[in-house]
Amino acid sequence: MKDMERSKTQLLMKDTSFMTIDQIRSNCRREMNAGLRVLVVEDDFTSRVLLQSLLLEFGTVHIAVDGVEAIQAFCEARQSGQPYDLICMDVRMPEMNGMDALEQIRMIEAQGGVSPSAAVKIFMTTAVRDLKTVSASFKALCDAYLPKPLDTAKLISEMHQHGLIA
Repeated sequence: MKDMERSKTQLLMKDTSFMTIDQIRSNCRREMNAGLRVLVVEDDFTSRVLLQSLLLEFGTVHIAVDGVEAIQAFCEARQSGQPYDLICMDVRMPEMNGMDALEQIRMIEAQGGVSPSAAVKIFMTTAVRDLKTVSASFKALCDAYLPKPLDTAKLISEMHQHGLIA
């Protein structure tokens, strides 16, 4: 009986340190989703850091501070053969706003023959909650709209709903 308990305990051990069930689940999720490539497009430093820290669990996270950098990063990732799986993009930013960047990304995909089902998932984030902005985001073909302050459970739910995580 003690040997069986010892065996169970050893399954929960990693490098001789005890792991909780939540840590095991987190490690499993991380291993299953380790290949996720994410681009966070956000001009606000605090929002960038928050999104990056939330999404690092699921894979590689790159940062852009405006729509111009977003389009550049998107194109470079496609050309390198490692396209992004998810782009989280703020609506209002300097240089080029998120709506314009979203439209250009969708145009680049269409010109490249990318089908809507194979297109990068784009979640728009913003503190703006008016119906006009939400409607415009979906008309420009975003996949989800996440109001700020960001609800982590909603982000994870949207990622799951769009097949980005198990």
